[in-house]
Amino acid sequence: KLAMSWGDPDRCFELKSTTKSIGVTALGLAIADGKIKLGERAVGYHPSLAVPPGANTLTGWINRITILNLATHTAGFEKPGGYTDLFFEPGTMWSYSNSGANWLAECITLVYRRDIESLMFERVFLPLGITREDLTWRKNKHRPNEIDGIVRREFGAGIIANVDALCRIGYLYLRNGRWQDRQIIPQNFVAMASRPVDSVVGLPEVNRQIYGNASDHYGLMWWNNADRTLVNVPADAYWAWGIQDSIILVIPSLDIVVARSGAGWQDGWAPNFKVLRPFFEPIVASVRDRPPGDAADESGGGCFVKVVQ
Repeated sequence: KLAMSWGDPDRCFELKSTTKSIGVTALGLAIADGKIKLGERAVGYHPSLAVPPGANTLTGWINRITILNLATHTAGFEKPGGYTDLFFEPGTMWSYSNSGANWLAECITLVYRRDIESLMFERVFLPLGITREDLTWRKNKHRPNEIDGIVRREFGAGIIANVDALCRIGYLYLRNGRWQDRQIIPQNFVAMASRPVDSVVGLPEVNRQIYGNASDHYGLMWWNNADRTLVNVPADAYWAWGIQDSIILVIPSLDIVVARSGAGWQDGWAPNFKVLRPFFEPIVASVRDRPPGDAADESGGGCFVKVVQ
């Protein structure tokens, strides 16, 4: 049920880091297909992981990087999306990294031996009713266009989409990875992606003045409110978030999905939850008849708010 919308829902915007939350869905596919395990060393899937730059081999840390580290910003890579230095031991800190996200995309590319964009349209986007008019994935901006002769995409950014596509992806997660009669991604993957990761909670953050206590409210490429940083938003809320404030907000206890794209509310981007309060809190406050129990029934329902500003 569409609860509210404004703006042009067909207009597509570059989503920036919301790409991470959409892209990590491919990791859910890889786990379901038995191609990747979160706790295994990433170099086992990507022999040239972290190189270039060659200096990373001198750290002795490359073999310690797991798929989980790449998916949670704890691998140790600097932020830019290209080939960056490892500057801390994997699993010891939290540092927002487009580079780490892009290494994860390459691991998935190599295990499937195919373009992730093609994989995602076949297995996720088209089954959800998302067409190439609704969503495109641009060529890699920070690294060569191919890896081992396969088109190389990035998770750091790169998807351009409309709010309808964002709502459909949000609804897939709201329904625990199920779309109609198909389980697209595993339910336990959605649960892990949308909640804090035990091994990450409490880790010190690089640039804490910008990211706050991010390690306590970050899952697998999705932000969440498990620590109640947003006191007037349910603790089970989680969201994708990119520069210029493209958002997919999922609140299972309210059975609601919100998608937002358009002009940003701030210059640049910093994950300061303060900027989200004027948008999230009125939506939460507007809900009067809440679903029974802790969450809505998986099989039906669902409220949507689509916003283009």
